[in-house]
Amino acid sequence: MITYNSENIQMPKIRRRETSAWIRRVAATYGRKVGEVGYLFCDDEKILEVNREYLQHDYYTDIITFDYSEGDVINGDLVISLDTVKSNAELLHKDYGEELHRVIIHGILHLCGINDKGPGERKIMEQAENKALKIRYAKN
Repeated sequence: MITYNSENIQMPKIRRRETSAWIRRVAATYGRKVGEVGYLFCDDEKILEVNREYLQHDYYTDIITFDYSEGDVINGDLVISLDTVKSNAELLHKDYGEELHRVIIHGILHLCGINDKGPGERKIMEQAENKALKIRYAKN
């Protein structure tokens, strides 16, 4: 089950059923099934609080992924700052909706085992994000 909640901010206008189906399709391309995945959309202050409390990081970010996956079933909590998504979209001259979906799937890709902190991993993650976005826009 995939759930969508918000705190301190208005829920983004996403098509939940379509987004959930897309997430399942992307996970399947990595041989994974979706178990319990929870999204929390929030503001910068909330994500900073989460970052400090759970990761001991003192900075804003667009997404924090908590991975509880077991075997081929992905489970996790994904905290997304819509403030940062918006500012990143503006900074990168991207459409807000596309940037939001890139971040939504970024967390899923982490749950599927793709990292982005080590040497060369950021490029692999960007390629995976682009591939996932193509799946989203593909006709069913």
